[in-house]
Amino acid sequence: MPNALAMLMLLIWPGICVWILNRYPLERAIVWVLLGGLLILPPLAAFDLPLVPSMDKFSIPSVTLLALLMFKLKLKVRYLPENRIAKWLVAVFVLSVVPTVFTNPDPVGFVFGALPGLGLRDLFSVIVSQMIVLIPFVIGRQFMATDTGLREILLALMIGMLVYTIPSLIEIRFSPQINVWVYGFFQHDFEQMMRKGGFRPLVFLPHALWLAFFMLCAIISTAALSRTVSAQDRPRYLLALGYLFVVLVMCKSLASLGFALVLTPLVLLGTRKMQIRAAFLAGVIAVTYPILRNTGLIPLEDILARANAIDPLRAGSLAYRFNNEEQLLARAAEKPWFGWGGWGRNLIRHYETGEILTIPDGRWIIVFGTFGWVGYIAEMGLLASPLMLLWQRTRRFARDRISPFVAPIAVILAATLMDMLLNATLTPYTWLCAGAVLGYAEKLKIRDPAPQPRQMFGDGPVLGKPRKSRQTAL
Repeated sequence: MPNALAMLMLLIWPGICVWILNRYPLERAIVWVLLGGLLILPPLAAFDLPLVPSMDKFSIPSVTLLALLMFKLKLKVRYLPENRIAKWLVAVFVLSVVPTVFTNPDPVGFVFGALPGLGLRDLFSVIVSQMIVLIPFVIGRQFMATDTGLREILLALMIGMLVYTIPSLIEIRFSPQINVWVYGFFQHDFEQMMRKGGFRPLVFLPHALWLAFFMLCAIISTAALSRTVSAQDRPRYLLALGYLFVVLVMCKSLASLGFALVLTPLVLLGTRKMQIRAAFLAGVIAVTYPILRNTGLIPLEDILARANAIDPLRAGSLAYRFNNEEQLLARAAEKPWFGWGGWGRNLIRHYETGEILTIPDGRWIIVFGTFGWVGYIAEMGLLASPLMLLWQRTRRFARDRISPFVAPIAVILAATLMDMLLNATLTPYTWLCAGAVLGYAEKLKIRDPAPQPRQMFGDGPVLGKPRKSRQTAL
């Protein structure tokens, strides 16, 4: 159980957000409110309030940030994108939960006990939850789509994870205990943190796989930033890149390491258009994955055989995931359009006791079973549509007319979409990246305009009410 400090940190985080917003320029404050909450606040701990979703390390920073922008800074926040497809996806993402609730009024019964049916109380809570999820997306699209905002997203990932390597190395050496020491509880199954005779770190994140993936994002960010600095500063960035890569290897996550081996050379050596094209293709694969699974076009046996050649233990874990997905897909097929809703109704359970027999690992299968095809298309479409729009609108642009920061963020977003096929690593920071890429793409013209580098890639005007700028040394 979380101790008093865990609940206190959740309680005082809004005050810390006020301090951050007063101390730093707007773009930097936004990224550190969201990323700081992810890296520092306790996992699993939450305030369970009536009629609204639980307020935890994901929702508190988002809600606080929106409130501060609207009521403290008096900025006008635009909730709907300009792009027509994205606008419809936002509407479907929020409103598709209505038929989900109305098509699941009956309880799911067992011999001993039952899961409740869904009603009006659940409808209000789920709609509010969906709106909270979209807050970083909305803010990213409006306030982070400038060259300055995009750079701050990458810079925060690099700095944040460089600092995070210190507690990570402590946990690699002494076992993952920092969350126990600070917040009084261990947030997952300890056996899963042991690998190859050592430990995998997780610090204040829900799972070691999350930390490894954030380390991957930091590696991509550092590689991208190293290409934008002077020749004098580049060795420092490359040294940080190598250090982060070593820590990622020590995190013992095969998927994140595989992504790093493929994506780091792409970001270090590839052109901006090449990075955007690769991100777009990866996004298409991730979105169409359930269709490919249902039609048998994913060569599962070949994938398992290749995984077994690399690491038999990891191949066994992957086979277990695939087997769970098959069962959960069969469960989802009973309510294919709008899903089973919440309370774990989408899971396979023992018919007598209600004990959970299947564990959903990938975010895609969780959304697919909970909200059906409609909810899946809305969520994955919102995350992938920025990649599609960015690719579409930069095809005719000269290479130097594309921001050097938007392409690596697109790569990070695409990597997240691919990782969501295996893990539930979707965070508010992912939504912030998606919103920033979408906002940037919306500003671009279909045809390459006359050179106006300061308007397109400079600091640019802050959207909404003007705010005094403050110089901050990097």
